[in-house]
Formats: sequence, structure tokens, C-alpha cells
Amino acid sequence: MNISAYTRKEVGNLGEKVAAEYLKRHGFTIRDRNIARKTGELDIIAESEDTLHFVEVKTILVDEFADAAHTGDEYDPSINLHEAKIRKVARTGEWYVLEKRWEGDWQVDGALVWLRRRDGMARVSYLPQIV
Repeated sequence: MNISAYTRKEVGNLGEKVAAEYLKRHGFTIRDRNIARKTGELDIIAESEDTLHFVEVKTILVDEFADAAHTGDEYDPSINLHEAKIRKVARTGEWYVLEKRWEGDWQVDGALVWLRRRDGMARVSYLPQIV
């Protein structure tokens, strides 16, 4: 499935879906997705071993997956995972914890997703505790 014509929103939605599947395969339970409040948006809220994980997903389209010969910002969605964005996720996570009366531990994580244009294949890099 060629995804070259996808809009930014469609690419982001696909990246979040891929990240959620990745988390499920690694033992997480997905509690919520795309929760928006005044303080910001939570892409994925997952649970693992009595800890809530607020996962901020950053997705980028690539022609080919990066390897040792390809290094550069075009292959690095983490450049969009900056301090101000992480703070917004943490503030919104605090709201979520209070609203849901969560009494356990929680943390802010990141998930970087590379989607290959020609076939929609994905690579995911999970970044625990980015705060």
C-alpha cells in the first residue's frame, strides 16, 4: 500500500496506530487514545505493570529506512519531540491521573515511527521515560 499521498493527519494517525500495536505486542494494555484537553493531547495512554504510560508519538515518512549510510534529520522524528511538547504531555498526563483517580506510578514516554512511502512498512523506536 503506497502511502505517498497521505496527508499529515493520515500519516500521524497511521503512526499512532502502529505505535499502539507495537506497545500491545510488548505487553502493554492500551487504555485510551487521542485524549485532548486545554493543556494538550495524549496520543496513547497505555498500562504496564501498574504504571500508566503517556506515549507521545512522532511519525515521519521516508523513502527508505535509515542505516549506517543514511544519517540526518530527515530520518529522525525525535527532532519533533522537544522539551515544550514533552512538558505539555506531562501537564495533560497530570490532568488525566487526577480525573481518573489513578493512584499508581505514571511516566511520559515517546514512540518514534518511520513509515516507508512505497509500502507502508513501519519501524518503531520506543523511548521510555523521556521526562
